[in-house]
Amino acid sequence: MDPVIIVGAGPVGLALALALAAQDVPSVVLDEGTGEDGPRPARTVVLRPDTADFLGRLGCTTSPGETARWAAWRSIRRSQQMQRIVFDEPGWGAAGSVEHSGRGLAGGPGGRGMGAPGASGARGGPDGLPDPATPSGSSGPYGFPGSEEADGADGAGQAGGAGEANGFDGPDLAERSGGPGPGELSPVHLPQHVLTRALRAAVATREQVKLVTGSRVDTVEQDRNGVTVHTAGPQGTWWRGSHLVGCDGARSTVRKLLGIRFPGRTAVERHAVAALRAELPWPGEALLHRLPPWRTGGEEVTARPLPDDVWRIDWLLPPRAELVTPEALVARVRAALAGWCGGETPPYELIDTGVYTLHHRLARRWRVGRAFLAGDAAHLLGALGTQELDEGLRDADNLAWKLAQAWHHGASDPLLDSYQTERRTAVAARLRAADQSLPILRGGGGLRAYLPGRARGHDALLADGHLGSGALGAPPVYAHSPLAPPRTPSQTAVGTGAGAPVADVRVTAPDGTAVRLRERLGRGRLLVVLIAPGTGVWDRRHWVKAGVMPRLAAAVSALPVRGELLVAETYPGASAHTVLLVRPDGHLVAAFNGVRPAELYEAADAARGGAATAVPEESTADVN
Repeated sequence: MDPVIIVGAGPVGLALALALAAQDVPSVVLDEGTGEDGPRPARTVVLRPDTADFLGRLGCTTSPGETARWAAWRSIRRSQQMQRIVFDEPGWGAAGSVEHSGRGLAGGPGGRGMGAPGASGARGGPDGLPDPATPSGSSGPYGFPGSEEADGADGAGQAGGAGEANGFDGPDLAERSGGPGPGELSPVHLPQHVLTRALRAAVATREQVKLVTGSRVDTVEQDRNGVTVHTAGPQGTWWRGSHLVGCDGARSTVRKLLGIRFPGRTAVERHAVAALRAELPWPGEALLHRLPPWRTGGEEVTARPLPDDVWRIDWLLPPRAELVTPEALVARVRAALAGWCGGETPPYELIDTGVYTLHHRLARRWRVGRAFLAGDAAHLLGALGTQELDEGLRDADNLAWKLAQAWHHGASDPLLDSYQTERRTAVAARLRAADQSLPILRGGGGLRAYLPGRARGHDALLADGHLGSGALGAPPVYAHSPLAPPRTPSQTAVGTGAGAPVADVRVTAPDGTAVRLRERLGRGRLLVVLIAPGTGVWDRRHWVKAGVMPRLAAAVSALPVRGELLVAETYPGASAHTVLLVRPDGHLVAAFNGVRPAELYEAADAARGGAATAVPEESTADVN
């Protein structure tokens, strides 16, 4: 069978190729560029724990000292610390703590000593703020009814940053223990060229992936059995594939050839960015500083640590088209460093600078026959700390197992359609949340902006976007997926809702291998997890053939798709003998109160979208 054709060799396209290779699906990656990306330290990416974990499963590794995990996150307003979130052990599953303080800085810039604890207030939506996840009467300009559209968009680098002001580490801060929620796990921060290089190195070790540089697509054709793509160049080439995925960025050629519109909002935010080396008072900690008390601070400054004492610092620019000259940017750098370091600018080395304009856009369709869109080709976001690359990698994770099912066994239209239904809905909700929050967080909100506690609520909402929590950043839940099985009396509630990412518990495979649950994802198999307390201390030779195990093993063998049986001693909210059915991308299909072979089969059949169906023939699109 022909390989999957992937257009675009950025992080999303390369990750998709690796995810397909992990499921024994060959691919051809067509890269318009030369395959060599020059270093741009000011262009960085922040990976949430779920996307960092996804890349780790694909074999994407970096050298020591190339990535940074934050020790803490601080939020400051003027000269007052509003919140501090400590990542005790950076990484997936680490618990954190949250500190709040209500007193300002003593003794002016650089002074020490926070006073008595302020109000405790947990992170989350404050009283009076709209629920960003709740649709309003108008859903915004992304192709929903009643919206207006804008044409043309530029690809935008991700703004980002955080750090703390000198003197915001005084004693007696209120502290609250935090569970392992997505907002209290350490993100990973690294330059984008480092990530792309690591992905290319991983691709080079996979014989299932063919990377072709200097290949600009100018024609896409489809028929009942596959797709044909033509690339321009000194030696024009025709490529034949089973499916096509456009991962070719905001100006996607594939999207244009498919005739898909890309409505949305232009210039939602503008940021001036600098990467510099300096010693700041909060090593390893990220900072969001709102309304800093120096003249060129503007409305918001963020600073994020990178390895080797390098920081990425972002300034939110006014909505008007302000020209950022080199002299003006250096003045911002010196003022920020002086404001954070006691009034005097410390020695620093300016490494890289840039100005990024962030757009919010959403493609109307993500699937046309055998062709799909992913990453920047399908959506643009980035305001309020949200990360576009996170969503692009979630696209790849969602689409890879569905294409693998289609490639190996044939797939139903509901399975392939579910990619658009699940991912476009999730990104639309993220965009809607940002659109509803922007007027409040960026100087609007009317009289509500003066209500007590609003400042703390604003900082908590911004932390959601930057840290990957709440409506602005949490991993998606596909609660209303077309792949969800019908509700039955034998289904039971556990700590993970249907359609949500599963908890990363320790599991044991029938061969005795003990691993994390997420290590078994991305292999094209449904996972069936039996909760069996005590199996950790039993000799496996006894429990693997005892109790319900033989019956459950037979049920897994009879599933309409490949499945793998795993055993866990515990799972949040699950009682003994609960059976979990998990998709290859780690989202829970259903939980059953015991071994139910018939219902397990029905749920697995629903998760694969039913029996395979033919894909209708599509027309030709070309650009000459």
